[in-house]
Amino acid sequence: METQKLNKGFAHWVRQSTTARMLMIGFIILVLLVPLLFIKDLIRERSLRQQDVVTEVSGLWGKEILFMGPILKIPYNTYQESTKIIKDAKKVITERTKKINYAYFFPSTLAIDANVDAVKKDRGLYETSVFTSEMNFKGAFEMPDFGSKDISADDVLWDKASILMKTSNLKGIKNQITMQFGERPLVFLPKYQENNKDIYGVDELVLHELHSGTIKGFTSSTTQLSFTTQMTVNGSQKIRFVPIGEKTTLTMESNWGDPSFTGSFLPEENGQENVTPKGFKAHWKVLQINRQFEQAFFGHLPDLREFSFGTELLVPVDEYQKSERSAKYGYLVITLTFLVFFLIQTISTIQIHPFQYLMIGLALVMFYTLLISISEHQNFLKAYTIASVSVVGLISLYSRSILKNRKFVVLVFTSLTALYLFIFVIIQLESYALLVGSIGLFAILATVMFASRKIDWNQS
Repeated sequence: METQKLNKGFAHWVRQSTTARMLMIGFIILVLLVPLLFIKDLIRERSLRQQDVVTEVSGLWGKEILFMGPILKIPYNTYQESTKIIKDAKKVITERTKKINYAYFFPSTLAIDANVDAVKKDRGLYETSVFTSEMNFKGAFEMPDFGSKDISADDVLWDKASILMKTSNLKGIKNQITMQFGERPLVFLPKYQENNKDIYGVDELVLHELHSGTIKGFTSSTTQLSFTTQMTVNGSQKIRFVPIGEKTTLTMESNWGDPSFTGSFLPEENGQENVTPKGFKAHWKVLQINRQFEQAFFGHLPDLREFSFGTELLVPVDEYQKSERSAKYGYLVITLTFLVFFLIQTISTIQIHPFQYLMIGLALVMFYTLLISISEHQNFLKAYTIASVSVVGLISLYSRSILKNRKFVVLVFTSLTALYLFIFVIIQLESYALLVGSIGLFAILATVMFASRKIDWNQS
């Protein structure tokens, strides 16, 4: 008998006590964190799948383009002396050995004109950007200076000089590369690199070498040699160049309306005035004084990829990134929605069962699965609208059977609609997301404080 009275007393306390209701709501929120975490993992999994598809398409069409060249490569003789002591003859012999090294000289002027024809490639539910670029190079080399390194002119092997170009994308090249070097036509061929390693070691973006063969007739009396060449290449996502000219200029024109200018140098005037939804045109000018390397290297050509610049052709909307950002606000949506129902329950005599809170919470969690699945087939705005309207409508209809009062149902509907609109605005913003989010949360806090000012929190 006593046990039954205690059980009834505890049940009555749970139904009537504000503290008990708050504890119960807190526990349900903790339970709902589990499916929210699963949804975040689902978004990451789908996003990684998208990256795999992008990598697959890029591998078939042509990887991103990184280009460095042309570079004048001239061999020269170096000498090393060593001494050898012969004990039996009691004398010292000096031996002189000869070794061939290479000097690398960059052009004094380098002008690049790149026309990039970009398209979207779809693979199932996913898409990425690919392009075909026609690139024209022209410039000139000054007479190489070996005197600064005390290398005798007789030790320079002028007749074995060659032109070197380095690119990350041999597979995408669509024409035989021929350079007009002075009055000589030069044909470029690749050089075998064991295990796909270049002189810089292993990297995600290996620079393959193209060689011209020897430049016959090139001598120390040559004052200046001009060059022109043209290359057509398929690539994906990015196109970049290393500014090896003493004066390097790049003009890039494309039909892609969402470029991102990347690398160590931005276009003149940031290039933004020439960007339209139908394409862009940008111009770069980089001088030797703007970058941290000289015009000639002896013995070893260093890795200069960190000085590259160019353009990334972005796919305009990343649906998974926006879905992930919206899922981060899942805790806020559940907490504020439960808070609205809690305040309604507290200021009225309406009883809301824990099971009903759980159903409302699961409906809120379902919003994110709807958003992810629909956004894979529609744009994010349509997906967000359909998912939010479905969830707000479902919870409003469900609350009508719980609250029995039309004004409370209108309050729930208005609160949820405003909340989803607020989160959508924050997701779209980038620079002002923190500011707008902070102001919005402050307004929500002020509203809750105003609505709860007359509640007697001292009830047991």
